[in-house]
Amino acid sequence: MSSLLAQNLIFGLLVGGLYGLAAVGLSLVFGVTKILNVSHGELLMLGGYAGFWLFTLFGIDPFLGLPLNILLLVLLGVVLYKGIFARMTRLGEESKIKNTMLVGFGLGIIFQNVAQRLWTANERGITTTYSSSVFTLFDVRFPIVRVASFLIALFVLVALHLFLKRSYMGKAIRATVQDWEAAALLGISTDRVYLVSFLLSAGLAGLAGALVSVGWHVVPTMGLDWTLTSLIVMVLGGLGSFVGTFIAGVLLGMTESLTSFWLGGAYREIVALLLFLLVLVLRPQGLFGTKEG
Repeated sequence: MSSLLAQNLIFGLLVGGLYGLAAVGLSLVFGVTKILNVSHGELLMLGGYAGFWLFTLFGIDPFLGLPLNILLLVLLGVVLYKGIFARMTRLGEESKIKNTMLVGFGLGIIFQNVAQRLWTANERGITTTYSSSVFTLFDVRFPIVRVASFLIALFVLVALHLFLKRSYMGKAIRATVQDWEAAALLGISTDRVYLVSFLLSAGLAGLAGALVSVGWHVVPTMGLDWTLTSLIVMVLGGLGSFVGTFIAGVLLGMTESLTSFWLGGAYREIVALLLFLLVLVLRPQGLFGTKEG
């Protein structure tokens, strides 16, 4: 019983790392630009299919192909931001959120239909020679692919944290989050900051999708689920706390896994939503966020 419980905790931990990675991308672009990109999950889905094609058509190892996968989604991010979202950044905050949500829903439907045309509605996943490899520690099995995916997600989070803390652009992003008007008066190009933030978000979605395709599977309809999960994790972690968002993703993954273990898979999403509502009522700033003012 104890080893089975530990096994479920480990599985929840590993999938929670991807929840956190996906949510950090959504939190970043919303925190900086106030663009609520509800097509974020579809970008993740496209990242998964991009990784699938790189492997099946060109024989590129899914982990070695991650930089190319990120690049492809960043290029898509350039098109989306320059062609659609850039003109919405100067709207009032309420209008911006409403308009970007509507646009995001439309994009999500388009991406979903494109994916069904290109890859059909069947589940797709990457199977390599090491896909089924595991190592055992204290009677708990650790899938190599999922452990590697979690470690990559953790590494990227650390790299993003250092980028935001130490680089000029990272400091500009943080300043824009606090007050974009003051940042502009100080000579910071907020337009460039918005673009970089959107591209980072798209790249993180692409990375998360690629890791999902190698450790789990992708389907055209998965986008909305990942968007909702990312929103839940973003609220749980608290806006502006990317480390907190990642931790919240891990906590959600473990909560879902334990719920499936004790109550059955049918209750997994119910418990996740109850946790979301509980935090929203008792601590609106999130578990790791701080109160404004």
